[in-house]
Amino acid sequence: MRSRQNLWGYTFLAPQLIGLIAFSLIPVIFTLVLSFMKWDGFGAKEFVGLANYIDQFTEPDFWKALVNTVYYTVLVIPFSIGISLAVAIALNKIKGKNIYRLFYFMPVVTSSVSIGVIWMWILNGDFGILNQVLANIGIDGPMWLTDTKWVMPSIALLSIWWGLGYNMVIFLAGLQGISKSYYEAAEIDGASSWQKFLHITLPLLSPTTFFITIMAIISSFQVFDQAYVMTSGGPAKSSYTFVYHIYEAAFVDFKMGISSASAMILFVIILMFTLFQFKMSKRWVHYEDQ
Repeated sequence: MRSRQNLWGYTFLAPQLIGLIAFSLIPVIFTLVLSFMKWDGFGAKEFVGLANYIDQFTEPDFWKALVNTVYYTVLVIPFSIGISLAVAIALNKIKGKNIYRLFYFMPVVTSSVSIGVIWMWILNGDFGILNQVLANIGIDGPMWLTDTKWVMPSIALLSIWWGLGYNMVIFLAGLQGISKSYYEAAEIDGASSWQKFLHITLPLLSPTTFFITIMAIISSFQVFDQAYVMTSGGPAKSSYTFVYHIYEAAFVDFKMGISSASAMILFVIILMFTLFQFKMSKRWVHYEDQ
């Protein structure tokens, strides 16, 4: 009977395992092998050792893409987490939260191309609705997508709005998992709303915050759609992101080996950030049963 149960278990797991192996594990291994090759995607492969990695570390566009991506991440992470938490706390205290949750989550499941096109109209420096609103209150809005100083903050603004619903839903689930008895005990002791938030909500919500932070960092380092649709990496490569650099090396210059080397470098960077977060989480992540 146990063997039969195990067989059924493996049967139900098989589609996911096959998909994981076929579409994740094998491509990663192939990318790693290809990063040591010189290949244009059509002819024979030539083993070049670490030449592709050396080429990237001496390539100005590589460092430009890395700096832009880090800048974008720094812009997005704190505002995305802070605004999502504020919205989740507000929705947690009102009736009809499921309706609001649906409205906030709708952009998450919307096509990235559609989102990009709409925001191109909103952020248009000549006739965009955002500059029209600013003009009504006496502010001369910048050329959001054609000014090298404003293009990355503009993309970050879009990403914060786009990811708000996902982070908010996760935070809302975390808030609903906190027992009301903690707040009742704090009220008996005369704690203010700010004290309850600081000493109850934030500590007990730290596992949720940790998860969202990890996912947000991974997502930020993989930003591509927004820059590709809205700016094509411009102006003057001010929105030239790391994944855009990988795409351009592979499908514009047809340097598959160099593109694969860049992808593996990105993998290592994300892995290092993730491991660092796990290491630091021991200092600030608190679980209710501890």
